[in-house]
Amino acid sequence: MSKMLRHSPEEFGLRLDPVDGSCATDDLLNVLRIQTKWSEITRNDVEEVVARCEKQRFEIRGERIRARYGHSHDKVSYPAAVPPKVLYHGTNVKAAPLILNQGLRPMQRQYVHLSEGLHFATLAGERRGELVILAIDTEAASRSGVEFYYAGNEVWLADHIPAKFCQLDESAKEVKDHE
Repeated sequence: MSKMLRHSPEEFGLRLDPVDGSCATDDLLNVLRIQTKWSEITRNDVEEVVARCEKQRFEIRGERIRARYGHSHDKVSYPAAVPPKVLYHGTNVKAAPLILNQGLRPMQRQYVHLSEGLHFATLAGERRGELVILAIDTEAASRSGVEFYYAGNEVWLADHIPAKFCQLDESAKEVKDHE
């Protein structure tokens, strides 16, 4: 489902709505069922994947499904929202100095991904090497014109976070050291 809804829907003949990145759940089921190993998949199976996905990558609204934060297809839009005072971004020890100098950029993604707590930031950062958690001062960033978008399940998005709003989060290191 990730590949179909987040990375290369066209490879499977799936058309996503250019505004919200969704498709009819029945269309996704039909595309999935073409794959031999998924020929018996049901709507309940898809709903279970959506419900159990730890990162809550997918969302079903009525008869439509989408990736909450797509990567490669048309940019999914979200309404601007007011975030908590601090958001977190997990990265690695190699990337941190560059981010602290140039700010957070979406790289190959559509948005910069941020989280309300350390759990998701840690999951994201640990995949890339030695973990570093950055704390984002969202109040100051918002005052300077940075817009934040809530994608659901503690995940927030932004187009870019200037470096002056990013700092190393020492409390994350302390938590990690006590585990």
